[in-house]
Amino acid sequence: MDSSAWDDRYANASGLVWSAEPNRFVVESVAGLSPGSALDIAAGEGRNAVWLAGQGWRVNAVDFSTVAIERGRELAAARGVSVDWRVADVTAYRPVPGSYDLVLISYLHLPAADFAGVLAAARSALRPGGTLVVVGHDLANLSGGTGGPQDATVLLTPEAVVDGLAGLRIRRAETARRPVPTGDGGTVDALDTVVVATRPAD
Repeated sequence: MDSSAWDDRYANASGLVWSAEPNRFVVESVAGLSPGSALDIAAGEGRNAVWLAGQGWRVNAVDFSTVAIERGRELAAARGVSVDWRVADVTAYRPVPGSYDLVLISYLHLPAADFAGVLAAARSALRPGGTLVVVGHDLANLSGGTGGPQDATVLLTPEAVVDGLAGLRIRRAETARRPVPTGDGGTVDALDTVVVATRPAD
């Protein structure tokens, strides 16, 4: 999918397409880390980037949708935090190696080769001791969950993500349940891949 399709999707929404609040697995994964420099790859409307900035992180946020980035700027301004926003195609974007204490990839769904390239760039961007957090719709969500892409070729598994993290120390790699509210006041579960890894200190 190209950036214009996402621009249209964001522009045609009356409010935020996604929640203004951070993803629960991002919050869990960052808990206990000392704030430093962070990179949010495919940041969308910036909910995680803005939350990280509110926790004291110096955040760079990248997305290929100009409309999403503008929404992120508005959210950051409303929350009174500063984020460095950049419009770029994450499949071609190459952050400076060894420059971030935290790199986040949240709900980025691409064909396997493209995702592997983004993952390699994210891994390279970590400083020694830095943490990489990957969260996304799990392949098992097709049969046992709700929402998310219905294309098996772009869904994640913990095993596939870990395979792309050679040299990092895996702290968490699992398929996790995420409650999603329903219209009748109940919830149904979505199934997400959650992987947290750290680059060993030199």
